[in-house]
Amino acid sequence: MTLSSSDTRVGELNHIGIAVMNIEKSLEQFYELFDSPEASILVNHEHAVRGAFIEQGETHIELLEPLNATSVIAKFLETHGEGIHHMAFTVGNVDTKVSELQKLGISIITGPREGFTGRIAFTNPTDTHGILIELVTPFNQSHNE
Repeated sequence: MTLSSSDTRVGELNHIGIAVMNIEKSLEQFYELFDSPEASILVNHEHAVRGAFIEQGETHIELLEPLNATSVIAKFLETHGEGIHHMAFTVGNVDTKVSELQKLGISIITGPREGFTGRIAFTNPTDTHGILIELVTPFNQSHNE
């Protein structure tokens, strides 16, 4: 299927999400590894996660630490250990893209909802070759405001 709408076209890689046990320690390692500027730690109590975005060229690395044992990130760490959790791609309008994907038989496991940096949704990895894909419409580009 060819997509002609700028609202549904998947754009550049927005970020790669990495699940970590200790966000402060991980930030220090990534600062040294990439010589990147310092990042602020954000908290999302609703989803029991702390996150930080490290600038890396045209994309970002998102570090995610669970706030408690019921967090999705805690469950991921328990099963897989630290590592890549998801890949995120920019879309013009996440709500419109979700509707389009559902019509194609791709299920959405969470969202659309507000995330740290924009409106987001996650595909079911069983429908996307084992990869958890986040679709994000950054707040500064949102068509939903």
